[in-house]
Amino acid sequence: MEIDGESKIIGIRAIVLITMSDTDRGIAWVRSVATLGELYYRIAEKSSHHGFPAGFCHTVGVGGHLSGGGVGTLVRKYGLAADNFLDATLVDQREAVGQRVHGGEDLFWAIRGGGGASFGIIVSWKVRLVPVPPTVTVFTLHRTLEQGAIELLNKWQYVAHKLHEEQCGEKGVVAVFSSSFLGGYAELLQHIGKSFPELGVKRNDCREMSWIQSAVYFAGFTNGEPKEILLDRDFSFYSKVFLKGKSDFVKDPIPLSGWEGIWRRFTAQGAGFMLMDPFGGRMGEILESEIPFPHRRGNLFNIECMVSWRDSGVWTPEKHLDWIRRMHSYMRPYASKHPRAAYLNCRDLDLGKNEEGNTSYSTAKVWGRKYFKNNFKRLAIVKGEVDPEDFFWSEQSIPPLILDKERRSSLIGFKGLISKPEPPIKHFL
Repeated sequence: MEIDGESKIIGIRAIVLITMSDTDRGIAWVRSVATLGELYYRIAEKSSHHGFPAGFCHTVGVGGHLSGGGVGTLVRKYGLAADNFLDATLVDQREAVGQRVHGGEDLFWAIRGGGGASFGIIVSWKVRLVPVPPTVTVFTLHRTLEQGAIELLNKWQYVAHKLHEEQCGEKGVVAVFSSSFLGGYAELLQHIGKSFPELGVKRNDCREMSWIQSAVYFAGFTNGEPKEILLDRDFSFYSKVFLKGKSDFVKDPIPLSGWEGIWRRFTAQGAGFMLMDPFGGRMGEILESEIPFPHRRGNLFNIECMVSWRDSGVWTPEKHLDWIRRMHSYMRPYASKHPRAAYLNCRDLDLGKNEEGNTSYSTAKVWGRKYFKNNFKRLAIVKGEVDPEDFFWSEQSIPPLILDKERRSSLIGFKGLISKPEPPIKHFL
């Protein structure tokens, strides 16, 4: 950060402050430096009947996850993490003290899935917690090629987005099917027995637990580890490997031959994986323009395809990068079109990037429309209002699009962008 013409490195101590400001109404404030695991843990400390609809990787930071959308196991019931964001405290390039950003303002709209780092430093978030029952049922089933994995994946895409909304987060990772159901095993077996009997889920496959225990389970701790494991920032598979990801949204079922081709490519690679999250439910009820994340009605599921490799002391990622790029090319006929959409929280610089010192809206919209579709132009207009000099620049930050007041008003309606400074928030514990 530049202060009085000099560049300064500001050390920020990672103090995690999470406050249930109104437990009965399910409201909480959380600092951006908190991890999802810490957020889940603190919620469970205060309430046994609240949760939050965000991702399952417990070491992911709250700030980036919320500002990029935030797909998680409760997405079909409650939408994205960003759909449940109510307010924020933000520092822009002109202010040293955080200012509140309120609902109804353009900046508030922009940081709910448009990538907060393009607009300022988001210090804290006010989020809406969601009700969860005392019992959550989970299962994880592994299916090999000989057990009909390809046929099951083919059937999954037809039913997953139509399952009961209490069944949130069923996804296939090549041939691993996992599910979180907001209720007991008997009701789960009844629903899945009607819609997806081929999967063969049985009573002994199901485990009943609390919501916070399910957060531990989907973080990868399946042996009854205590919820305190969610506070461990150092435990992460992703911290030990290099990773490259690509994403897609699927609107029409992939034919059986397509799944066979996917299977062959994963068999050849050996170090890749594919996550698939079904949409439908609440996701189909929210308009594309409600927040910057536009991938709503009409999407069956989203895909995050990843490849990972360990550092062996020799920098040789080429074969892994080549594999995932070829896989992405193979998926083109099955992905959304005009544009081929992508998920912001799975950043992919192959889609395009800003050139430092030469950022333009016309260049950036090549990749920007993939992430945001028609919302990209509004994001660029908001950027032009709050950061016209592009202080908060990165390779895929939103470029400023500066319009005169009359033209801007005709496009999105002129509104105040940042509220007047308020006293520092003091209700964190």
